[in-house]
Amino acid sequence: MEEVRYHMLRPAEAVARRKVCPVAYIPIGTIEWHGVHNPLGADTIQAEGQAILCAQKGGGVVFPPLYYGENRCEALMESNSGDRFDIAKGMELPAENFQPDKWPFSVTEQSLNYQRLLLHILAEAQSLGFELGVIVAGHYPLVDHARAAVLLHNQQRCRGTGGKYMLAWAMVDYLLVRDQFEYCGDHGALWETSRCMALAPEAVDLSALPPGDGRPVGVGGKHPRASTAEFGRQTLEAAAEVAVKEVRHRLEHRDQYGGHGTGLLEGLWKKK
Repeated sequence: MEEVRYHMLRPAEAVARRKVCPVAYIPIGTIEWHGVHNPLGADTIQAEGQAILCAQKGGGVVFPPLYYGENRCEALMESNSGDRFDIAKGMELPAENFQPDKWPFSVTEQSLNYQRLLLHILAEAQSLGFELGVIVAGHYPLVDHARAAVLLHNQQRCRGTGGKYMLAWAMVDYLLVRDQFEYCGDHGALWETSRCMALAPEAVDLSALPPGDGRPVGVGGKHPRASTAEFGRQTLEAAAEVAVKEVRHRLEHRDQYGGHGTGLLEGLWKKK
């Protein structure tokens, strides 16, 4: 397949791709329990795979994925899910390892630090000549932090920076295709397991699931036993199709996304 990963391109190749489609996809995720059958990097694997597919279909490049640096005390299976003690047992770790007093920064500081990091990455993409930076969130809660960074980044239009500033947008796959699938978005269940099977089949082992149809530890959604790589590919293709339309519309109608809060608007491409 066509190479779209920015760090794997030679300078002339990167310039050529940027001139054709000046979009930088930035995959972000986490390292988190996704059931005994899925890899711990499932979220980021999905984010990078989704971003690569978007770039192959619509142009642009994909920055190296960001696996860590996010808040480890909020919206994380190990720290505040109902299964956290069973997850800690499965990891052979004390559950206390994930409590707020174990970290060098407060819960609020962790969120602010991560948002600053994303803002810095967007600025880096802009410095490299891109006209649109798209943060692709694999871990669903991170889209909120990504949107915060997007809004702050897009404020520069109001600071009189001059020249053609880079727009930013943040996306998460299941929100783009909620109207297309009965089971859309989950945690380590049918949706995510199928996507991992499509992207990294060697890292998924359905035989590791406990027998029966009971809910596996740390999994939420339709039972993952029904997962297939084919369903995963369908979800990836569908989300990429919508994402590319969002991207093209932003490149062609920058004025519709440069106002206060308008960088988060989605679906404008549907309007004639």
